[in-house]
Amino acid sequence: MDSQHFLSLTIFLKIILYSICAKSHVQYITNNKHIYFSMWKMNDSFIPPQPGSRYSISGGNLRISQLNKEEDAGIYQCLASNSFGTILSREASLHIAYLEEFKTQRRSPVSVREGQGVVLLCGPPAHMGELTFSWIFNEYPSFVKQDTRRFVSQKTGNLYIAKVEPSDVGNYTCVVTNTVTQSRVQGPPTPLVLRSDGIMGEYEPKIEIQFPDVLAVAKGLTVKLECFALGNPVPSITWRRPDGVPFPRKVDVNKSSGVLEIPYFQQEDAGAFECMAENSRGKNTVKGRLSFYAPPHLVEKPQDVQKAIDESLLWECKASAKPKPSYRWLKNGEPLESFEVVNGALSISSLTLSDTGMYQCIAENRHGRVFANTELRVIAVAPDFSNSVLKAQTLARQGGDVLIECRPRMSPRGMISWRKGKEALRESHRVSVLDNGSLRISNITKLDAGLYTCVARNQFGVASSAGTLVVKEPTIITSKATQLDVTVGESVVIPCQVSRDPTLDVRFTWFFNEQLINFGSHGGYFEKASAGDIMIRNIQLRHAGRYTCAVQTKVDSASIATDVVVRGPPDPPLDIKVDEVTETTSFVSWSPGPDNHSPVFAYNIQIRSPFSLGWQAAKTVPASLGGQQLSARVVELSPWVEYEFRVLATNSVGTGEPSKPSQKIRTKDTLPRTTPARVSGGGGSRSELVITWEPVPEELQCGPGFGYVVAFRPLGGQSWMQAAVTSPDASRYIFKNESIPPFSPFHVKVGVYNNKGEGPFGSVTTIYSAEEEPSRAPSRVRAKSLSASEVEVSWKPLPWSTSRTRIMGYEDRPDTASVMRTVGNRTSAVIRGLDPSSTYYIKLKAYNSAGVGPDSAVVNVTTKRPPPSQSPVKVMWNATDSKLILKWDHVKALENESEVMGYKVMYKQSRQSRPSVVETNSTSLELSLPVDEDYIIQIKPVSEGGEGSSSKQITIPRITKLIWLFLQSCTEIFVLLVCVPL
Repeated sequence: MDSQHFLSLTIFLKIILYSICAKSHVQYITNNKHIYFSMWKMNDSFIPPQPGSRYSISGGNLRISQLNKEEDAGIYQCLASNSFGTILSREASLHIAYLEEFKTQRRSPVSVREGQGVVLLCGPPAHMGELTFSWIFNEYPSFVKQDTRRFVSQKTGNLYIAKVEPSDVGNYTCVVTNTVTQSRVQGPPTPLVLRSDGIMGEYEPKIEIQFPDVLAVAKGLTVKLECFALGNPVPSITWRRPDGVPFPRKVDVNKSSGVLEIPYFQQEDAGAFECMAENSRGKNTVKGRLSFYAPPHLVEKPQDVQKAIDESLLWECKASAKPKPSYRWLKNGEPLESFEVVNGALSISSLTLSDTGMYQCIAENRHGRVFANTELRVIAVAPDFSNSVLKAQTLARQGGDVLIECRPRMSPRGMISWRKGKEALRESHRVSVLDNGSLRISNITKLDAGLYTCVARNQFGVASSAGTLVVKEPTIITSKATQLDVTVGESVVIPCQVSRDPTLDVRFTWFFNEQLINFGSHGGYFEKASAGDIMIRNIQLRHAGRYTCAVQTKVDSASIATDVVVRGPPDPPLDIKVDEVTETTSFVSWSPGPDNHSPVFAYNIQIRSPFSLGWQAAKTVPASLGGQQLSARVVELSPWVEYEFRVLATNSVGTGEPSKPSQKIRTKDTLPRTTPARVSGGGGSRSELVITWEPVPEELQCGPGFGYVVAFRPLGGQSWMQAAVTSPDASRYIFKNESIPPFSPFHVKVGVYNNKGEGPFGSVTTIYSAEEEPSRAPSRVRAKSLSASEVEVSWKPLPWSTSRTRIMGYEDRPDTASVMRTVGNRTSAVIRGLDPSSTYYIKLKAYNSAGVGPDSAVVNVTTKRPPPSQSPVKVMWNATDSKLILKWDHVKALENESEVMGYKVMYKQSRQSRPSVVETNSTSLELSLPVDEDYIIQIKPVSEGGEGSSSKQITIPRITKLIWLFLQSCTEIFVLLVCVPL
C-alpha cells in the first residue's frame, strides 16, 4: 500500500502536489506575468469549488474538511494551467483509516485434548489501515508470550498453540490496533477448555500458517513471511532457499523462527523460499516464491524546447521499471494520439504553431506510473540580425581561406544571398554560400578585400548585415627544418625566423614532444633567444626529441619542427646475469642499454664483496672488453665469498652510470691456502707454551668450518705435537705441561683447515716457553732528593738473562702506595710528583713475563723544602737600540721554603712559540736584543726545591728609530712595572 495515504477522520486533508503544480512552472509563469490557475478532479470528475463546500483550493493545494470515508476516498489529480498550456499531476490515492468495534456476541468455548494443537480465531472488525494484533490471557495486562509453542499471526490475527498444555486453560481476548489512527479495540473473550476423554498422542506437524505461492514485493520494501505448525511434540521451524544459497546478513529470522523478515527488498532477494516444520513424528514443508517489481523511474526526461515552424522534433522519454513500462503522451492534459510514439519517444515531423503547448510523458506498469513534463514553443518571425550581426572586420591572409558567418534569427528558414559592394556576389570554384548561409572564400587574393553584405528573407520580411574583409600578407617561417646533433652539457640555439605582414603582431609558442614549454620552469634549461629562437643550456639526454615552433597572428599560423639528437654517455647495461661459478671464477653476461647516439666501444665489470671497500675493478678474460662483447669470465676471485657484479659502458662521450647490481652469488669452497701471519709467542704462566698468530681474514678462509692446526716441538726434537683450534677468530693457543722447562726454545708452525680438508702450514718460528720470575732482588739501592717533588733512585742491576729467566725491568715502590716500572736494563730512575719536605721509603723489585722477584732492602729519602711561593715584583726595564736592561726586587723565601739561589729569565718575541731562557744569580740582567720587536718577559726564582712562582707576563713594545732618538735627547727614563701577586 505504498502509494496510499491513510488519514484520520479527525484531521483535515491537505495534498500538495509535486513540482508540476507548485514548483518549476509556477516560477516561470510568474516571471512572465501569466495567470496561473489549477483544478482538481476526483475519480475523473472535476471538483467544483463552491461557497460553503467542504472542498477549497488555495495556492494550488486542495483542502478537504470534515472527511467522509464513503464520499472522499478515491483517486485525485491536479490540473495546472496557464497561457502556455495545461499539465496533469500524478495520481494520489486517498484512503481514510478507521477501525470499528467488535460485534458484542459471546464466543463459544473451544474444547481440545491435552497435547492437541488449536487455532483461536480473532475475526477483526471492519477497518481501513494497517493493523497489529495481540492476545490477552484471562485479564489485562497479562498478554500471551510468543515462543516455539505459541504464535500470533500479524497477517490473520489468529492465535496458534502448537500443543495445548493444562496451563493454557483460560479466556483469550484478541486486541486489534490501527497503526494509522492508533485506536485499539478488544474482541469478546474465547474460553479454552480441556476435554476429559484422554490425552492426544504424538502426531506429525501440520502447517497452519503459510505464505502465498507467489508474492510480488516492491523494490526497497520490507517483506515478512509467516510460518507456524501444530504438532506433538512441538515442531521446530526452519527456513531455507531450495537452491541452497545462504541468506544474506540482512535477513532476520525471529519469533522462534515463525517469521522471516527481509528488509530493503532488492532484485537478488527474489526467488523461492521454503519453510519446514519438523518433530520426531515427521516433517512437513510449504514453498512459495517472492517476485520483484519496481514502479517506473525516469532515467531520461524530455527537455523544454523552442523550435521554428516546419522544423522536426524528437523527444526521448525513458524509464526503468519491472515489468517494463508502457508509454503514452498528453498534450495540455489530453491524450496525444495523432503523432508517432516509439519506445516512449515522441516524433513530430513538421511543426506548426498549433503544436505549441505543455506535453507530458507517462511511463506506467501495473505497479505505478511516473510523469515527465516539458514545454514546446513553435515560433514564426521575420529575419532579424539584432543578436547576430556580421563582424565589422574580418581578417584573412592572402592565399588562405575565410568563412564569414551569417546566422540571422528567422522562422521559418528562408533564403540567404550575398553582395560585394553594391553588386550581387556570384559563386565560383573559390566563392560559395554554405547551406547554413555562411560565405566561404578559398585561395584569397588582394582583389577579394571589400564590403560584404548578407541578405536574409522569408515570407515575413527581409533583413541584412554587412562587414569588411581585410586581406593581409601571409606569415612564412624562413628557418629551415633540420636536425641538430649535440652532446650532453652543450648549449644549443634552435632558430625560428619569420616574414610577416608588418601590421600584425606575431606570437611564438614552443613545444617539446607536443607539450607546451613554459619558460622559467623545466629547471631553467630553456630560454628565449632573439626573435622567436629558443636556447637550451647544458642540454641533457632527456632533452632529445622534437621541438616545434608555432607562429600565430590574427589571420594565420605556421609551424616548423626541429629534431634534436643528444649524444651522451651510454645508459646502464641491463639484465646482469651470473653463472658458471667456480672457486675463483664466474661467467657474467649482460644486455646493452641505449647507447645515446654514440656507439659503445668498451665495457668494464666491477665487483663488490662484504670485505671490499666499495666497488672494485674486476680482472676478466678477455682482459679488454670491446663494445660488442656482452659477456666475460671474471677471474681471481676468492673462494667462498659472496660477490655482486655490475657493468659500466663507455662510448666516445664518456662512461655511463653503472648497471643495477646482479644478484649476490657465492663462489665455491676449496682447501684453504693462506696461513696465519706473525706467528710468535712466549710468556705465560709457569709450565706453559703460549703460541700467538694473526687470524686469517674471513675472505681468505676458502670455505665453512675454518680453523687452525698448531704444531710445535722442542728445539732439536724430531716429532711434532699438534692441536686443532676450531674458532676462525682465535689468535692464540696455550699448551700447558708440568714437564716443560722454563724459558726453553720450541719450534712452532701454524696451519689451516676447513670442511674441504687441511691446507698448508706456515714457516717455522722459534719461541720460548714461560720463564721463572726473578729469584734475587737488586742490590746497592740508593736514593737522593733532587727537588721538592723529585727523587732519584739507583741500584746495581741483576744479570740480564739466564737459562731460566730474563729481566725485563724494575719496579720502584715509594711508601708502597704507588708503583713505577722501568723497562730495560737501567740502573736508575727519577720518581716525580712527590710532596715537598716529606720522607719516603723505597724498595725495588726485578720483574719479567712470569712475575716479580723479591723485595730489595728498604731505603728512605726526604724531599727538599718547596720553592719560594712569591713571584718577582717591581720589574723595571730600560731599552736602547740594541739592548734591553731588566731589574727586579729580590724574592725572599718564607721560613718553610727553600732559599732563592738565582733566577730564570724567559723572553720571546710575540710571534715566537717557545721562549729563550737565561739564568742569573743577581736581580738584574742585560740582554743584547734589538728592540724593534715586541717582547714578552717572565721571571722565576730558582731554589734547591725547584722553580718558584713566575711573575706576570710583561710586554715590552718595540721602539722605532725615531722614538729612540727622542729618548736619547731626554733624560734617561726608566719604566717601572709593578707586578703584585694576587
